[in-house]
Amino acid sequence: MSVVLANVRPVTIPDVSLPKAGSASTHAPIAPFASLGRTVLLVDDIDLALAFYRDVLGFAILHDEETDGFRYLHIGLPGQQPAGLWLMPATTERDRRMVGRQSGDQPLLVLYTDHFDHARERLVAHGSSVWDERDDPGSRSLHFRDPLGNVIVAVQLKAQAP
Repeated sequence: MSVVLANVRPVTIPDVSLPKAGSASTHAPIAPFASLGRTVLLVDDIDLALAFYRDVLGFAILHDEETDGFRYLHIGLPGQQPAGLWLMPATTERDRRMVGRQSGDQPLLVLYTDHFDHARERLVAHGSSVWDERDDPGSRSLHFRDPLGNVIVAVQLKAQAP
């Protein structure tokens, strides 16, 4: 499966390297960041979004706190903390127009599974529309929508022969 992004310009990142111990001429790149934290997902119904991502897709609550009337709700897949989604209420008119459309016509997320048929059955049992099912040489995949309208791709990678 490939996704083509229109109007995306390549970015050149300068090589930030330090010499390896004992060698002034050999360079090893240094990554400026250690891990992915949260991706913001604008929602118009935080409880509906939580129920879908937790009860249907298997996400866990990583952090849930209310401060000054604002709910900070972070969810993620078990074993992949701190990476996850920040379910953020759409508070402005512009934010409300973006709910379900944050990634334009492209998928918002690609989720990997080791149990493709089970994932498909679960989605259908919970009323998600499923389309574009594919069985390609390296993977099986399908598209579905969350209750907000965001497109998500489920993928099971196939074992590659050595």
